[in-house]
Amino acid sequence: MHKKYIFYIIAASFLIITGMAACKPGNSKDNKNSGNEKRKTGLLLVNHGSRSATWRSALLDLEKNISPQILNGKKIEGIKTAFMEYNEPSIATQMKAFDDEGFTDVIVTPIFLTVSPHSFEDIPTILGQKEDPKSMEMLKIEKIARYTPKAKVHITPLLDFTEVLEKNVLRRMKELSENPAEEGVVLIGYGDETYEKEWEALFRKVGKYLQDNAGIDHLEYAWCGHIAHYSSGPTTNAINKILRAKKKAIVIPVLVAFDENFQLKIIGGGVEKVKDYKQRVMYKPDAILPDANVERWAIDITNSYADKVMQ
Repeated sequence: MHKKYIFYIIAASFLIITGMAACKPGNSKDNKNSGNEKRKTGLLLVNHGSRSATWRSALLDLEKNISPQILNGKKIEGIKTAFMEYNEPSIATQMKAFDDEGFTDVIVTPIFLTVSPHSFEDIPTILGQKEDPKSMEMLKIEKIARYTPKAKVHITPLLDFTEVLEKNVLRRMKELSENPAEEGVVLIGYGDETYEKEWEALFRKVGKYLQDNAGIDHLEYAWCGHIAHYSSGPTTNAINKILRAKKKAIVIPVLVAFDENFQLKIIGGGVEKVKDYKQRVMYKPDAILPDANVERWAIDITNSYADKVMQ
């Protein structure tokens, strides 16, 4: 046989063999999320992080409380919690773990109240979904690791997407209230300078809910975080505004979890600066968590996104 024809036969055989190999499932990295591969979906609960062990415990308790029901549904095969800053395990650490365990998809649920640079810019930047220069610089300064996972990431909406926050504040207000007609409410949030208008809109929305469902017609709000420069002064000022119109003020911390620095030192310190505060101010240094409605929200939104992943 002519050498030229022998070469053609060998070349054709090689192309057929390599073509068949390329078609095998899992042979290419590009196939990791193809329809031929079984999907394995995880849930990552992301929170801000805190130096307070009490604060961190509340977020770990959230994971513990919702895990049985979510895992029993068989849609989610693993649940982890990540702290965005201050603490390990970080987002990068947990996403690497999901990759190492062979997860193809991870639903990321931020336990944040409303939009902020953390939820809108930092988390997507950490996960390699955005390249925001300001966020990247902040992450570098704070020594927060970035990691682009192999798994496909699905980020869910925040808590203010539902009425969970309004119901939470209403319940806590009623626990302190004695006579709504004589009372006003002060909401104290962490706040954010970049999204201050959005935070204000959220608090007005909560105030309207309290008015409609509890007859509260006087509402003030203040910040205890960046906007207030961690000062107790804004808390005191907001309470005094209420007391000029009402006999008593109910103070509600609109914070995800309990942190001694915020609920006791900053907000509590602001309460104590009010004249006759023991008689005129009703304050319990609590937080949004624990809350069965928040747990229900986390379960429902996870299942909703898991259904989309499986489609």
